[in-house]
Amino acid sequence: MHRHGTSRTALTWTALAAAGALALSACGGDTDEKTDPPKAAGPTGPQVELPKLDGEKLEVAAVWTGPEQANFTKVLKEFEKRTGATVTFVPAQDPIVTFLGTKIAGGAPPDVALLPQVGALVSAVQNKWAQPVGPEAQAQLDKNYSAGWKSLGAVGGTQYGVYYKAANKSLIWYNAKAFEAAGVKPPTTWKELITAADTLSASGTPAVSVAGADGWTLTDWFENVYLSQAGPEKYDQLAKHQIKWTDDSVKQALTTLGELFGRKDFLAGGPSGALSTEFPKSVTQTFTGGDRPAAAMVFEGDFVAVNIAQTEAKVGEDALVFPFPAVGGKAPVVSGGDVAVALKPSKGAQALLTFLASADAAQIQAREGGFVSPNKAVDPAAYPNDIQRNIAKALIAAGDDFRFDMSDQAPAAFGGTPGAGEWKALQDFLANPSDVAGAQAKLEADAAKAYGN
Repeated sequence: MHRHGTSRTALTWTALAAAGALALSACGGDTDEKTDPPKAAGPTGPQVELPKLDGEKLEVAAVWTGPEQANFTKVLKEFEKRTGATVTFVPAQDPIVTFLGTKIAGGAPPDVALLPQVGALVSAVQNKWAQPVGPEAQAQLDKNYSAGWKSLGAVGGTQYGVYYKAANKSLIWYNAKAFEAAGVKPPTTWKELITAADTLSASGTPAVSVAGADGWTLTDWFENVYLSQAGPEKYDQLAKHQIKWTDDSVKQALTTLGELFGRKDFLAGGPSGALSTEFPKSVTQTFTGGDRPAAAMVFEGDFVAVNIAQTEAKVGEDALVFPFPAVGGKAPVVSGGDVAVALKPSKGAQALLTFLASADAAQIQAREGGFVSPNKAVDPAAYPNDIQRNIAKALIAAGDDFRFDMSDQAPAAFGGTPGAGEWKALQDFLANPSDVAGAQAKLEADAAKAYGN
């Protein structure tokens, strides 16, 4: 859920930010479930033809776990039903390139992998693991995807991947009761966010639940602050390591982030608590505990809804959302997602790519919540509530105007490895937010090594 990106199609982020703000403006309580469309998947009957694969066995690898894995398995079950194939889900670990390398070295690669970093896609192509998409999958891509999303799945002008899942990673979800009890309204600027955090913490509820045990969430915090404060051109330069992490723009972003991370009373469990909190818990503890949740807010993408569903809180009523506040002149929008790639030259692998590029597959998972598809043909009625529907509509309406997750553009050694590189450096920063220079030095040393410059 958490990784991927490239600057290849990164244009401006203003359109998606504006669309997102409009889409989410109704999320402060105007989401009466009775007015929601039924959970129908749109047009009846299959919209894409698939070959018969009776007796064929396929393996699909992804880093998804828990409810996200369970929801994707429903998509694979439908593929089995339509084709006669047997599909096994293989849980992968980050960094997925290392995981796949071990499988391939052992002579047992999965047929298809969903890669959560664009750097992983490039590596798979360079290692000669990936198979170009076939004509049937390409036809679905041409029909259902914008040029930008197709480009994200291409390497060297050849189409290798299908972006099955997207994410708006510039959202802050909040506990409606906690905000109401403290008399706080959703902030639109960073200054307002800090003021709101101060008020919330003073009311007895820590402001923010931070998933510091998972370094990828910290990269997303940094990227949103950096994109809004430094602007898109600097963002693209840093993503390519054309400027150093010792640059003054990085100093400013870390200093800004330190205004939040540096206040122990703002964080659920303080810094040590945050560093021991994994992403799923960061969400569930924000929406449990009745009038005394562990925190009032949690930052992350639309996929947070999957974890909220594990609590008794209802999205649109108990759990509401607002766009990441503007640090500079514009609110940021950082996108992410997962790209499906065939690792075997089999009929079954290509059939699965074709299915994943269709609206049929996406609509199955859309109904489960916590999922957004970049597929233009997905019926908005497939999404289970107004919040998910509006996030999806904003993504489609923005076309190719967005910025992709910076850490996912980096070599995996820097941007995608637990306990190393950017993930570890930002965990160390969370533990000691006053040491901005030390964080910059560590980030630059690790980046220079990973990028080879």
